[in-house]
Amino acid sequence: MKDIFTIFVEGIADKVFFRQYLHHLFGITVPDNRIQKLDGWINLKGLTWQQRMRTNTANGGTNIVIIDADADIEARQADILSWKQQHELEFVLFLLPNNQDAGALEDLLENIINPNNRPIMDCWENYEKELVKLDIPGRTPPPLTTPAKKTKIYGYLEALLGESKTQKNLIKEANRNYKNTQHWNLDAEYLKPLKDFLEQNLTERIQEDEK
Repeated sequence: MKDIFTIFVEGIADKVFFRQYLHHLFGITVPDNRIQKLDGWINLKGLTWQQRMRTNTANGGTNIVIIDADADIEARQADILSWKQQHELEFVLFLLPNNQDAGALEDLLENIINPNNRPIMDCWENYEKELVKLDIPGRTPPPLTTPAKKTKIYGYLEALLGESKTQKNLIKEANRNYKNTQHWNLDAEYLKPLKDFLEQNLTERIQEDEK
């Protein structure tokens, strides 16, 4: 595959997910260097990645930035697009989980679990509701801290996978199998905004490469 596109993502969890999702959508195995891990969205603004984008653009490639919206999607979008204009860069932007709502990769993942496993998430949500009600003597300040979303996804897989070391290893972000239909649904309706975005920006490029 030629250097027809580069996708910039935040971390290893994103990289693993998108390599598998692109294979699911297009039937292609994306070379490792086609999906670049930023180790945090703010690092996108570093000179290294600016130069990578300019080089890719000069070579006729497409730059795709897929990062978390976090708490305020409008603020994140305005920030990134202002930076893009200031530095005269060329890229398209998608904010996880769905380019519409606040959130992150973990919100997307929660929405594409196999529906049969929904009771696991229901149990977790009940746990969170009860946790904030607890008053632990001597703790300042209350309430107790709700576990991070990453912990929720970890807990979901831990409940489904076995107790062996090999099975436990599959819980880690770098080793997850999103093609396991017992755990995930890569055809979930929730993925439609992302699917449409990727098809719009990659279909033609991939077809060019296959000629």
